[in-house]
Amino acid sequence: MTYTIGIDIGSGAVKSTLFEVNGEHVRWLAKRCERIRRRDPMQLAQEGRDGVLADAGLAGNDIDYIATTGEGENVKFATGHFYSMTTHARGGVYLQPGIAAVVDVGALNGRAIYVDPRGKVLSYKMTSQCASGSGQFLENIARYLGVAVEEIGPLSKASKDPEKVSSICAVLAETDVINMVSRGIATPDILKGIHLSMASRIVKLLKVTGIKTGTALLTGGLALDDGLLAAVQEEMANEKVPVQVVSHLDSIYAGAIGAALWGAYRHDKLQELQQCAAA
Repeated sequence: MTYTIGIDIGSGAVKSTLFEVNGEHVRWLAKRCERIRRRDPMQLAQEGRDGVLADAGLAGNDIDYIATTGEGENVKFATGHFYSMTTHARGGVYLQPGIAAVVDVGALNGRAIYVDPRGKVLSYKMTSQCASGSGQFLENIARYLGVAVEEIGPLSKASKDPEKVSSICAVLAETDVINMVSRGIATPDILKGIHLSMASRIVKLLKVTGIKTGTALLTGGLALDDGLLAAVQEEMANEKVPVQVVSHLDSIYAGAIGAALWGAYRHDKLQELQQCAAA
């Protein structure tokens, strides 16, 4: 029996998960998510660890491996660190078995990851750092429009005549939005236009990875944005890409899930090596 914790420190939130792994039997015991909001991510990582331990009724010395991912290289109490692309791939396959790709749309950038059934990365493609296809950009626009984050999706889906944002630069795209407001473009149409622009980039990323068919799972902070999901599905149909794009209620935890599961795998392999050395 192995107990592992996965901690994913992103640009916008810190996610923590705790798993019990016994061979092929895997149980998800606890999860925590805290928005950073100018707080110290390292402190939030510690609070996340303590929180999932308390939720699972376990003590610190019960844990065999603590794995970090994302920006978590400097978490002092961690056992090891994994690259976020591999953790999102593994976490995505756990959440949605049988997927062919993971699309991670985070606070600062997005990426498409082509995976095999085990969660091994076959190929991937990322957006540029300046791309206007990130969660932070969308939050900035919502703040300017006076819209709460949870309202973005429903408003976007209510659009009748979307006004697409053409610029890939976040600064220029924000200028486009300001011009739209001055022209009297309705808020739902602006948000749907932004979603369609983001979706267009996501579809391009997926096509570059080489995926031809199957299912792609949205992960990251924007995975539960229904408006973005609908826009991606719409763009997939327009581009005639036979890939079904879905989300999951726990999509935001994909990186932390993958970190915990890779941590369990690494722990078991280290145990095997130690047993061989002692034999």
